[in-house]
Order: sequence, then structure tokens, then C-alpha cells
Amino acid sequence: MNTRSTKGFTLVEIMIVVVIIGLLAAMAIPAFQKVRQSSQDKAVLNNARQLSAASDQFFLENGVSTVASTDLVGATNYVKAVNTVASETYPTDYTQGITITIAGIAGARTVTYAP
Repeated sequence: MNTRSTKGFTLVEIMIVVVIIGLLAAMAIPAFQKVRQSSQDKAVLNNARQLSAASDQFFLENGVSTVASTDLVGATNYVKAVNTVASETYPTDYTQGITITIAGIAGARTVTYAP
């Protein structure tokens, strides 16, 4: 008698599993990138709100209409630190009533915040 062991997977079964995993990844990656982009934009917008509120407070306390970011950000200033999330660039000066534009978010996007 010739007994043969049939344990294990065939090549076809393994290929089907690989194709299914590939299809799932192809659907999940764009959704992940969209969520990541949205969360980066929200974090940058939150930083802009904090800087705007800090500049408004500086304007009220000092009676000026323009302030440098170095007067706003620091351990003893209005905002302790601005943590960048996607290599964005914040303005160096803030003027009362002027829209804040943050450029270079992930090297491609721009967010504006109107106080």
C-alpha cells in the first residue's frame, strides 16, 4: 500500500490568500492616508487657533497690532511650544485681524485660519 500525507496547503490556496490580502490592502491604504491627512490638518488648525489666541492676548496687554512669534512662543510666554506635525511652516509675525496661513503641510498643503 502506498500512503501519502495530504497535510499542508497547495500553491493555489496560498496564491488565493495572497490575492485577498492584496485586495484588502489596496482598499485600506487610501482610507488610511485620507484619515492621516485630515488629522494633520486638524492639528495644524489647532496650532493656528492657539497662536491666534495668544497674539490677541498680547495685543490686548501691550496695545500693539503686530507681534513676532518669538514673543508668543516660549517657556514663559503665552504658548509653551508649537509642535509641528507635518513639517509645516508657521508665520513669523502676526497682525491683528489678518488671516493666518500655514504652508508646507506634508510638503504640499496649506491651511488658513481667519481669527
